[in-house]
Amino acid sequence: MAKILVTMPDEFLNKVDGLAETEQRSRSELIREALRTYMHRISAKQAKNAPKNAEILESLIG
Repeated sequence: MAKILVTMPDEFLNKVDGLAETEQRSRSELIREALRTYMHRISAKQAKNAPKNAEILESLIG
């Protein structure tokens, strides 16, 4: 598994650590889950917009 370095304000990190402790998870586990959730939302939003974007593209081409 790769490691990365992420910079964030101390106050935000304290909130992340507090939430991780409340949920009895590691900081890394919490951040991975947050990113998975974000990526899923973006993917769902893109899928929802795909037909509309295709229609716009077809009107520009056609």
